[in-house]
Amino acid sequence: MKTVPPSSRSGKLRPFPSLLRLLTGISLLGISLWAHASDWPHYRGPAMNGTTPDAFTPAGQEPRELWRVSLGTGSSGVSGTGNRAYSMGNRDGEDIVYCLDARSGNSLWEHRYPLPLDRRMFEGGPAATPTLDSNRVYTLSHQGDLFCLDAVSGKKIWYRHLQQDFGGRRPEWGFSGSPTVEGKLLLLDAGGKDGSTVALDKATGELVWKTGADEAGYASPVVATLEGKRTVLVFKAKALVALQPESGTELWRAAWKTSYDVNSATPLVFGNRILVSSGYGAGCALFEVRNGAPVELWRNRHLRSHVNTPVHFGGHIFGLDGQAEPRAPLVCLNAEDGSVVWSEKGLGGSLILARDRLLLCSERGELLSLQASPAGFKPDLRLQVLQGRSWVQPSLCGTRLFLKNNQGELVCLESVQP
Repeated sequence: MKTVPPSSRSGKLRPFPSLLRLLTGISLLGISLWAHASDWPHYRGPAMNGTTPDAFTPAGQEPRELWRVSLGTGSSGVSGTGNRAYSMGNRDGEDIVYCLDARSGNSLWEHRYPLPLDRRMFEGGPAATPTLDSNRVYTLSHQGDLFCLDAVSGKKIWYRHLQQDFGGRRPEWGFSGSPTVEGKLLLLDAGGKDGSTVALDKATGELVWKTGADEAGYASPVVATLEGKRTVLVFKAKALVALQPESGTELWRAAWKTSYDVNSATPLVFGNRILVSSGYGAGCALFEVRNGAPVELWRNRHLRSHVNTPVHFGGHIFGLDGQAEPRAPLVCLNAEDGSVVWSEKGLGGSLILARDRLLLCSERGELLSLQASPAGFKPDLRLQVLQGRSWVQPSLCGTRLFLKNNQGELVCLESVQP
């Protein structure tokens, strides 16, 4: 490990307090971690559903750019807590885990290890997002290098390898699912013939249980409370699998076939319902768990999420339909029957929900902000922020929005609050 500041360009800093800086000791959708409302500790945010209770820039207000840095190639997202932000990139044959000062973009520490970029039909590099839990950060490479690092110093606490230590099978385009913390466990989609999903002791990295023989998908494991029971959901190469977190016992499964086994959009949970979606024309389906089994409510091809996951708000589902490309439309579906409420072409990219507003980073690096509403596509902010292809999901930590492209350029924008 060594500390080397990345190239940066800092703007004038004017910190503002978060709108919701309340420490919550209860879980959001059952996520068992203590976090501020303004933290973004995991891929898909504090509740693993792409949603945060924090608000961003009010309608019509343009955020200010605080800084931008180059982290190296990769589609790893940003996790953040307090004044620290974490991400990954690949440069000169090394994967690099970064801890940045969220106020300035300066590097606080970097953890490096040798690994080829592995560019195949996309930019390559790390695709998993660091996971934060208390004073630790967990990272995963596309080959299966799993690190537990001290979140303050960057010191290695333990290391495992999904293929070498647990018999994992690397999917065609590499491991992409971010590690998921559930209580004392760290959950990973390893794809092994004798242990498709593995649960490790998050403190030591020792194996607690492994289960299944499914090939790995590309989505992150999700933990939610369904019918009052803690449930691990893993979107495998050919099925959505539900497991009991304590033992790994399979509770149920729902078959889901996608061309090239690219099930990469993380399942979206709201209430006892689960939305799955995938590209290559596969489409989407909404399941409801009843009496311990999934019941399919509807299925269609109105939403074919290739790499990025939809969000849910006010009885509607908002997501990007089709392959990861600039012409992919943003669609709004009625969650009750899956019908299309509205659709807007020519966007692509990824989105999150900030309180009641959609924040979308388009495939071409344009930031859009709009009300999450069935009334139609009515953005009140369109701001070109990045160049090049952008698949990375935005992250919002309090008043700071992090946007990153596949080449590794990361920009931090700060909301202008009234």
